[in-house]
Amino acid sequence: MDVLVGYATAHGSTRTIAARIASVLSRAGLTAEARPMEEVEDAAAYRAFVLGSAVHGQSWLPLARQFVRDNLDVLGARPVWIFSVGMPAALRGPWRRLAPMELPTVEHGLPSHLGHRGHRLFSGTIGRDQLPRSGRVFFRLVGGRFGDFRDWAAVDDWAAGIAGELRSGP
Repeated sequence: MDVLVGYATAHGSTRTIAARIASVLSRAGLTAEARPMEEVEDAAAYRAFVLGSAVHGQSWLPLARQFVRDNLDVLGARPVWIFSVGMPAALRGPWRRLAPMELPTVEHGLPSHLGHRGHRLFSGTIGRDQLPRSGRVFFRLVGGRFGDFRDWAAVDDWAAGIAGELRSGP
């Protein structure tokens, strides 16, 4: 089975998570590749999709949203999983508990008839240089911490579940 792990990234976290997902799928015996969505020339060449994007302003990046809109006919006929990369683990207190509530807002920005089998929110990395000065101040005021918050075990478990579903058939 050919699986596209398509991604849109702003600072690289989503790319590394997509590569990890493709690696787990490949180790499970599937043919999988991680590619930036803007480089995918023929979505119909794939039999399944795992699509992910960095989340900015509670929305996928424009390139990711455009890929989904442009390929909705193909995506609608094949298994699709989606993931978002944000910063919930970088937050503390009530802000951290509110982060998962972002998923419905992210999904609202995608076509309503995108039938996906699952949606996961992963934390990425956040560095001081990724935010303007005012953004850094606000981020620190809400208890944000800079660093690498990728949870590789969570990524591996989710990808292994996808591999199990794909290997078990339609």
